[in-house]
Amino acid sequence: MDLALFDFDGTITTRETFAGFVRAGASRRRRWLGGAALAPHYLGYKLGWLSGEQVRRRVVAVALRGRREDAVRAAAARHLDEVVSAQIRPQARARIDWHRERGDRVVVVTANLDLFVARWCEQQGLECIGSRLESRDGVLTGRYLGRDCCGEEKPRRVREAIALDGYGCVYAYGDTPEDRALLALADRRFYRWREVE
Repeated sequence: MDLALFDFDGTITTRETFAGFVRAGASRRRRWLGGAALAPHYLGYKLGWLSGEQVRRRVVAVALRGRREDAVRAAAARHLDEVVSAQIRPQARARIDWHRERGDRVVVVTANLDLFVARWCEQQGLECIGSRLESRDGVLTGRYLGRDCCGEEKPRRVREAIALDGYGCVYAYGDTPEDRALLALADRRFYRWREVE
């Protein structure tokens, strides 16, 4: 049996889904006020002054703090069914199917929130390793539980959950520089759907 590790946003999907999921989970008032509050952070990210991790943490703090976790999960499920399901790359779906037909273990490893992506993975019969949010008494605190699952955190979380030496071959698929550390774990690496050394 082999192991296949897939990034989600931009690899499995045709575009980034984090912002859409957050908008779906935020209240109307938070969406309106948050847009203005977060504009400098988005600009800083576009100019290379802030990392994706810094921006995601700030977005979560502004948009989801104080929201009931079950309400955010329900909104994310609707967004997944109504929007994200149409953004799945046919090439990714075919490759995931190929791995499953071979009997491989398939794991999605994403900086996106497991609160959002885990539902899609469950529907597909896949495992999910993603960024986690802190919740107290069913209410989101607006803070991450541990580190954002990006960059070097991706392989760390994979090694924590999976004994890599138990697989004949490890495949990894990604599309951004944040995925390079994940790709480095693999025997066969695919960056933007092209195999690389």
